[in-house]
This record gives sequence, C-alpha cells and structure tokens, in this order.
Amino acid sequence: MSKGRFGVRAGVRDWSIAVGVAAALLVTGLSGQHSATNLVVLGYVLLAAGGLALAAGRRAPVPVLAVTGLCALGYQAVGFDVPAVAYLFAVYAAVRAGHRTIAVAASVATLAALPLAALASGLHDTGEAFAQARGALEIAWLIAAGAAGEALRQAERRADEAERTREETARRRADEERLHIARELHDSLTHQISVIKVQSEAAVHVARKRGERVPEALLAIREAGREAARELRATLEALRDDDASPPHGLEHIPELVKRAGNTGLEATLTIEGQRHDVPAAVGRTAYRIVQESLTNIARHAGAATASVRIDYRPDALALQVDDDGRARPDIALVPGIGLLGMRERVTALGGHLRAAPRSDGGFTVQAELPVERAS
Repeated sequence: MSKGRFGVRAGVRDWSIAVGVAAALLVTGLSGQHSATNLVVLGYVLLAAGGLALAAGRRAPVPVLAVTGLCALGYQAVGFDVPAVAYLFAVYAAVRAGHRTIAVAASVATLAALPLAALASGLHDTGEAFAQARGALEIAWLIAAGAAGEALRQAERRADEAERTREETARRRADEERLHIARELHDSLTHQISVIKVQSEAAVHVARKRGERVPEALLAIREAGREAARELRATLEALRDDDASPPHGLEHIPELVKRAGNTGLEATLTIEGQRHDVPAAVGRTAYRIVQESLTNIARHAGAATASVRIDYRPDALALQVDDDGRARPDIALVPGIGLLGMRERVTALGGHLRAAPRSDGGFTVQAELPVERAS
C-alpha cells in the first residue's frame, strides 16, 4: 500500500512540474519577442508540448530528452526567443537515470542546432558577441543540469548500497542467532540423551549381572541412545565448525557402512570410476546423504540388506543407496526432515536428488553432485 501511495505521489509531482514548466514557457512566449510569422500557433503548441512531456521523464527519460530538444529547436525556428528550460529538466532526468552518454551527445547536437534555428527565424542578429555570450550561458546551464542529475544518481546509488548492506548485516545476524540457538538446543539434547544412554546401559548391566532376561525394549532404547548420541556429537561438531576436528567426507563413508553392518544389516560398499579429488562441500554432502540413508534404513525400512555405490565421473560424483525394506511404489512417500535436508544440500550444490521406492521393493536414494575439476 505504501508503495502505491509513493507511486501516486511521484506521478502527481511529475505532472505538477510538467504543467509548471509548460505554463512558464507559455508566459515567456506570450510576453517575449517573437517573429511575426504565420507559425505563431505552432510555436505555442511546441512550448506547451515541451513542458508537458516532462510528465513522462521518470518512465521514459531518453524519449523525453528527444521530444523536449526537438520542441526547443521547433519554437526557436518559428521565431520564439524562449530558453530551453524543459530540455534542461530532461537532461537532469536522463543523467539521473544513468543515460549520461546519450544526454551528452544530445546536448552537443542541440547546442549546435539552436543557434541555427534562431538565425533561421531572424532572431539574435545583433552580433557575434551576443551569440557567443548566449552560447556560453546555455552550456553552463546544461552542465549544471547534468551535474545535478549525476549528483542525485550517485546519492541514490549510495543509499541503495547502504540499504543492501543493512539487509546483509541483518541476515548475517539472524544466521548467527539461529546458529547460537541450534548450538544451545543441541547441547541440551546431547545432555538429555546422554542421561538416557547411561541409564539404559546401567539397567542392562544390572539385569545381566543378576542373570535376568534383558527386555528387548531396553536393548532397543540403549542402541537408539548410542546412535542418537553419535549423530548429535557429529552435528554439534559441524555446528561449532572446529578446525581441530575437520568435517566428515568421502573417506569416512567406509566407516559408516561398516558401522551399519555391525547393527545386523548386511551393508556393502562399491566404488566405481577413477578416483579424483572433489570439493570439500561435495564430500561433506556425500557423507551426509549416505549417513542419513543408512540411518533411515536401520530405523524405518525393516531391511536385511543395503548397498552403497559411489561412482566417480569426470564432471560429477554419483551416489546410490538401495535397500530391500518394506517400501513399495504403491505406498505414498511422506518426506521427513532428513530427506528434505538431503535435497536442500544437493540443490545448493546444483545437483539432483531422487528418493523413491524401487519397483521390485525397497527404497533407493540417488544423487548426482557436479564437480568442477581443474584442467
């Protein structure tokens, strides 16, 4: 709404200036000298048209510059000795809009043509000195109009730059605040899950020491606590961005697959293509995709086997994680936070991700991450 009001105010202001300049030109034409020709009416029309054209100066500065210049030449040619005030406003508007070269070229052409138009109508035949003085004054006014337009353009550019800087600072502060909240929340969750893990392990230890049967639910709680503690620790390290503990990458994927096999899942890793260095961001994303995929398989898929395939291509790194779990093509997929996070990471690198049930049962996650290699 405020933007609309601003547009209305700007339009009213432009029309007010245009009407004011047109009126001033007409009054000057009526009160000043002009040649007694049959083109007097045309002269008044050109005076009014030159002023009213300024109403469109904000939207079309270059056409307005041309119109006002031609009108000035026209009423000078028909015998009206009226300064080219509208053209000065048009020069100001064109320079303010960034059309400096066009404004200079048009002004040079107009300055060269104005004396010829005046001479053709019989005006200013009082001597060469008067013509030179008039030309110098016109040049000075044109320079002043162009300088005013350029000064305002630079001021507006600096204001826009300052606004962008403020927005970037606000975004950076918001990111820092979100990171701070994430760290605080993560530390709190790590503590709570650590308590759960310690308590469940103590309960399992006591039950076995007494020779009692350990409930399956208690064993599941213990394993879930261990896995959650590992994931939270890894995420907390990434949040803290500690240079002493570099983030995980492709070289850590075999450990992920081995750990998945220790939980009873038959997991295999296949590496194809000629290995080459990849950007750190690609390596981290690949690790997170495999980690999240294997975690989902262990928790939700009910799978007996899982396969991880890494394909080093000349311009991309391709990943594929398959399982033989309960997923079926006819069952609607509801993407969770982990899957959405994978998609965001891949998209941020300009890659593609496909996560869907397989036609023969189970689930597949396929990702292609572009790699820019030095030639």
